[in-house]
Amino acid sequence: MSYTEQLQNIVKKYEAAGHPLPATAHEIAQWAIEQGIWEPQRDTLLNRCAEELARAMREEYITDPQGRRVRVKHVAMIEKDGKQASFWADMRKAPHGHMEIAFQQRRQQIVGDCRQLKWDMDSYNQNHNVGEPIQMVFDFTLDLEEIEALAAIATVG
Repeated sequence: MSYTEQLQNIVKKYEAAGHPLPATAHEIAQWAIEQGIWEPQRDTLLNRCAEELARAMREEYITDPQGRRVRVKHVAMIEKDGKQASFWADMRKAPHGHMEIAFQQRRQQIVGDCRQLKWDMDSYNQNHNVGEPIQMVFDFTLDLEEIEALAAIATVG
């Protein structure tokens, strides 16, 4: 059983113990720790630290010379020594190839999120929605143009 499946089982045990969802992840975690069904392992602590470092790198921004708020650190999943790993780089010093891979992979993540959103919405509309079907436009061209136009207005004003 994978670690994710073990965590999913903890949530099921939480519900079976009479704690209905919705609940916060912190509430479920506190219950799991108090019940002694979850405790940190060295690998868990290492992974948690790596996740927190990745989150911190993902949230580091600067303002570029054109006034845009841009992310500084970018991750690319790259194979090295026969193993896939996530390599982080600072865009101000990163090799071009790293940034190209990082941007392509982020785009694929966005496409995957949109695909999942469409599946969720379609399933809701077909199986649970008693009203008008919820519609979604997945062409973001106008959204991006509007955001850039508003940013231009804000820098002029």
